[in-house]
Amino acid sequence: MFSLNESGQYYLCNGIVDMRKGIDALYSVVCNQMKRDPLLGEIFLFLGRRRDTIKILQWQRGGFVLYIKRLEKGTFQPPIYNKTSNSWQMKWTDFVMMIEGIKQNKTTLCRRYSPTKWE
Repeated sequence: MFSLNESGQYYLCNGIVDMRKGIDALYSVVCNQMKRDPLLGEIFLFLGRRRDTIKILQWQRGGFVLYIKRLEKGTFQPPIYNKTSNSWQMKWTDFVMMIEGIKQNKTTLCRRYSPTKWE
């Protein structure tokens, strides 16, 4: 089942990634550059030099899924992230805004109530 939703954890790769890379090479970027485990089900985002293409790598039961979106016009505007880390954790709203082309400069999210999860 294809699933990109708000329950996932999204990580944007810091830096430029060669958009010719496939699943195996992106897996290596996640392990070596981002220092994360791709088999945990987290969602990893990669932008190329021109920022008109985004690749999204996700482990799902039984294998990897690679989503690709190429813009016919315009570029993806990545959110501002901490330069000391090799990846930036994004919220679902940040991810959707980036995919939809909404700039986040000087935009802040209002606090909202979120009930704690009971175990």
